[in-house]
Amino acid sequence: MRSTIRFLLGHELEEVSNCGPTDTVLDYLRNIKGMTGSKEGCAEGDCGACTVVVVESDGQSLSYKALNSCILFLPALDGKQLITVEHLASDDGGLHPVQQAMVEEHGSQCGFCTPGFVMSLFAACHQQTHKPPDRQEIDQVLAGNLCRCTGYAPIIKAAGRILANPIDDRFTEQQSANLETLNALQSEDFLGLQNDHGQFFAPRSLPQMLELMGQYPGATLLGGATDAGLWVTKQLKSLPTIIHTGRVMELRQVTRDELNGFLEIGAAVTYSEALPWLSREFPQLSEMLARLGALQVRNAGTIGGNIANGSPIGDMPPALIALGSTLILASPAGERAIALEDFYVEYGKQDLQPGECVARVSIPLPGEDQLFATYKVSKRFEQDISALCAAFAVQIKNGVVTSARVCFGGMAGIPARAGSCEQSLTGQPWTMDTIQQAMQALAADYQPIDDMRASAAYRQRAARNLLLRFYLENSAAKVPVRLSLRQVSESGSTA
Repeated sequence: MRSTIRFLLGHELEEVSNCGPTDTVLDYLRNIKGMTGSKEGCAEGDCGACTVVVVESDGQSLSYKALNSCILFLPALDGKQLITVEHLASDDGGLHPVQQAMVEEHGSQCGFCTPGFVMSLFAACHQQTHKPPDRQEIDQVLAGNLCRCTGYAPIIKAAGRILANPIDDRFTEQQSANLETLNALQSEDFLGLQNDHGQFFAPRSLPQMLELMGQYPGATLLGGATDAGLWVTKQLKSLPTIIHTGRVMELRQVTRDELNGFLEIGAAVTYSEALPWLSREFPQLSEMLARLGALQVRNAGTIGGNIANGSPIGDMPPALIALGSTLILASPAGERAIALEDFYVEYGKQDLQPGECVARVSIPLPGEDQLFATYKVSKRFEQDISALCAAFAVQIKNGVVTSARVCFGGMAGIPARAGSCEQSLTGQPWTMDTIQQAMQALAADYQPIDDMRASAAYRQRAARNLLLRFYLENSAAKVPVRLSLRQVSESGSTA
């Protein structure tokens, strides 16, 4: 076990041993290193002013990820490369192509948010396939960066210009050397930072992680910190002992088992990593996943973390429950499988025994007769918490509903199925009359919560209308009932 965090800051090796387990990368940059280009705007991963780029090696290639440094804990950088806006200019002070495009297209006004935009575009330059991006792709890259001055048009113009062609910068030139250096940092010893400030462990295997959980039963299991980061920055909580799941090999795997008919996703797989798999098997999930946080959040947030925190308004659990997913829990005694819907007991309580952790989720592959869709209702189209999330999975044969799974988030203290609605649908013809009966049955399934995001009455009405929308989109008439992401981009709508 190694007690020193090792990472590249730009191209220089950085070694840190005297920091707390929840010290943020942003505070380290600004307060310790005097690198003030990254800004603190919200301290909760929403505004993107603090965006940095973290580079990881898989042994063969490098991946560049834009992340919010305000909720990224410093020990999580172990074995990686951190690039900030200060590193982009050449040694003689010449601007990076992304910076030059922002200047020439007048993409900066007060300048506070500009470093974050620059870093998001820098990451995109090193990830894209170098085909000219359309407006929707540009919006996805920039959705996690907010600006109060320019109205976005100059920034979008700069993005279109810089992303249209392959980029040739010093990071591209030094890619082989960076790959070699990062591979050399991947030692057999795992990080075990222990000092007067607290403890941060980053085990490499599931047995190592379970052993640490046994030694430190009060430890916080940490994935991407998109939730736990706010406990620290907003609630000022102390997390003295952290066990990080992000380096556990068994939790980082995605498996498609065609023979047994399921897709299995490890608990530490990020949304960005899971997106290609889920979109391929469940195309209807693509739009909802594109609206889950923003790119910086999806680059950090994990499937398992979203499941384990038990939020009643999490975006993924309703879809996974509607699809009939099974949760696999791991402990020193072995594995335990449980239907995901049974994992949620009540608000703030999950069926998780001492010493157990969420290991992976198993999702049945879609059948030929299955209709599936998921919907998110929020005040903003992108980067907003759901007021209501709905998911429907219906099997239809010869015009008759043979099975129905309906699940809502935001309607109760936990994501929960709508039993009365399902019963009203099952065995009935797939018609408007059946849907209207099922819409009425929903009233018996929930006593909606009433909070700042939506009233109980709004949630009840929206839930009924989402069921109607699902029917209209999957009826013979194929009625268009929603804007596409492209239409939203072009109209500027945020609803």
